[in-house]
Amino acid sequence: MMSRRMFSMCGRSWSLPIGSRSQGLRGLRNYGLSCCVNALLQSFSATWELVDLLEGWNPVDKESVPLYLRKALLAMQSDQSQPAPHRDFLHCLDRNDICFYVQQDADEVFLSILNLIQQQMSDKVLAQEIQSLYKVTMETYLQCLECKYIETGTSFLLSLPMHIRESHDSLEDCMRFFFKHQELRDGDKCYCERCGEKKPSQQGFKLISLPPVLCLHLKRFRNSHGYTRKLHYKVTFPETLNISEILTAEALSERYVQSDSQYSLCAVIVHSGDAMFGHYTAYVRQKNQSWYYANDSSVRQVSWKKVQNTYGGSQREDTAYMLLYRRTPEGKQQEWSSG
Repeated sequence: MMSRRMFSMCGRSWSLPIGSRSQGLRGLRNYGLSCCVNALLQSFSATWELVDLLEGWNPVDKESVPLYLRKALLAMQSDQSQPAPHRDFLHCLDRNDICFYVQQDADEVFLSILNLIQQQMSDKVLAQEIQSLYKVTMETYLQCLECKYIETGTSFLLSLPMHIRESHDSLEDCMRFFFKHQELRDGDKCYCERCGEKKPSQQGFKLISLPPVLCLHLKRFRNSHGYTRKLHYKVTFPETLNISEILTAEALSERYVQSDSQYSLCAVIVHSGDAMFGHYTAYVRQKNQSWYYANDSSVRQVSWKKVQNTYGGSQREDTAYMLLYRRTPEGKQQEWSSG
């Protein structure tokens, strides 16, 4: 079961006075408290690289998460006007300890779905291809500040956690902070193999490679003394970004390929409310470059300015919680900008 639990207002009907389909985007009914999974499914559906891989798969699996995910995503691609059927997928998640009658954390469910695909899909080559769509490869760095001994390794993340500071912030600042080397002293000292004991250290990450779809998790929920609160602080994010222009050379491995740095925003998972009473929706970008807003069974086309309203800054506002960026070939950035 997920480690974090929150009560929710998802049971309330939040449907807007519009249809359940808009220009290729089908809505999803809210069963119990399924708004979190609904929002994630919309982001998966807008990730056509994932849809194409699953559509070309000839499954022999039975009662598996990847099988029911495939069925749900293919149903969402059809031209029918009513909400897409996805209850079998919800029940399959429920059998794998992701209960849709309990409010979940979207990033935790996202990671759990990707891990369950890896575990349950019989075609391991395809499972690895799907995970590689989101896999960030980094070099880990740990240096003893006394003897200067350095340990390095390689780690993988499917979602980069972005720490939010208690003031106006930007996604670019969050990324720079994540890759900034941190000193570990006092109770945070690390064991040094050369010294044979815990010593003050410096640790950090260096980026080796980025995936076709980059997921960034804005860590808006903070636990303190057994109490979870939501950070409503403003965090701006761009429609297009260039990683190599954001990070310093210190944050990039020698193996990093500069031409893989350009990205365009393709989906935003949004949380409204607070830690104990919330609701998930999604903004997704279709192949026609237009933005759409999916609130369970209701969908409608919106402007980029509407997406920007999720920066946060007020408890009354919806706040972006997960950002998904798609790698864009060089020279194509302008086509992906809404202006």
